[in-house]
This record gives sequence, C-alpha cells and structure tokens, in this order.
Amino acid sequence: MDADGIHGQLDTLILATLKRGEAHGYAIITALKELSGDRLDLPSGTVYPALRRLERAGSISGTWTVGEGRRRRVYALTEDGLKALEKGLGDWRSLREVMGAVLGT
Repeated sequence: MDADGIHGQLDTLILATLKRGEAHGYAIITALKELSGDRLDLPSGTVYPALRRLERAGSISGTWTVGEGRRRRVYALTEDGLKALEKGLGDWRSLREVMGAVLGT
C-alpha cells in the first residue's frame, strides 16, 4: 500500500508507532513496514514531512543524537501527541464503521 492508500491516517500511524517508544525517521519507516506485514512501504519523502508537521503541532518532540557515527533526529510522543493519537483512533473507528455500512461489510 502506498501513501495515497493511507491518506488522512499517516499521522495516526506515526503516533501509534512512537507510542511503542522513541525512534528516528528511518526506524519509524521500518516499523511501519514490519508492523503492517510489509504492506506499508512508505517513502521518506512522505514520512519526514509528516514528522516535521507533527513536531510543529506539538504532538511529538525531536532531539538530535549521534549514533552509529551519524546525527539522527529522534522523536518521542508528547502528551498532546497521545491525545491526538486517541482522537485519530476514534476517527479511524468511525470511518471503519461508515465504510462497512456503505460497502455492506
């Protein structure tokens, strides 16, 4: 599934991944791929702008670290991010119900 297939849900997926613990961008991309059974293979050009947007909104906080010889920005979920995740999960449940009703599933 590509980025278009998860339109509107990317932020919730990133926040859910960070609820498992802090991570840098590439680790988030890898986790999304692994947790989805390789169905989500998102390009960095999709994920990194979302991380910047979430950080500006206060949903995540980022700090620069040096690991394995390179600088990386490591992200962590904030209290506002946890609230945004809860809202995103509620929105997803509502959308799933509506889709099921309309599609007859």
